Amino acid sequence: MYLDPMSGLMLPEGTQLASVSRRIGAYFLAFVLPVVTLGIGYLIWGAVVWGRGQTPTFQVLGMRCWRPETGRVAGWWWMALREVVGTMVDGILSFITLVISFVLMVSTRERQCLHDKVAGTVVLYDPNKVLRQ
Repeated sequence: MYLDPMSGLMLPEGTQLASVSRRIGAYFLAFVLPVVTLGIGYLIWGAVVWGRGQTPTFQVLGMRCWRPETGRVAGWWWMALREVVGTMVDGILSFITLVISFVLMVSTRERQCLHDKVAGTVVLYDPNKVLRQ
């Protein structure tokens, strides 16, 4: 573990907070993958990788959700909270909450969107797969 000077969080060696550009890429990739996998494939894929702290787009881009509170990768239930409940919170007021979520990601030290705040997660870039479970 090391202290990330940008966020002030203790992060596993070999990882770093996912960059804003990588997070934006994941957002747009999340529109393409469900189409390519015919929707149902995306849902099944998501249910499988949630247990590893990932979404399908995160898996493609080498990212994982990390819970600084526990020092572990977010498990299936935390990912369900993040993806289902957090995304509903994100979409309640639609455009307004999406803008708020984006502003939070760009302006906070931990780069957390609303759904990250709901689940207590941060998104890490894990290029060497040190968090592989």
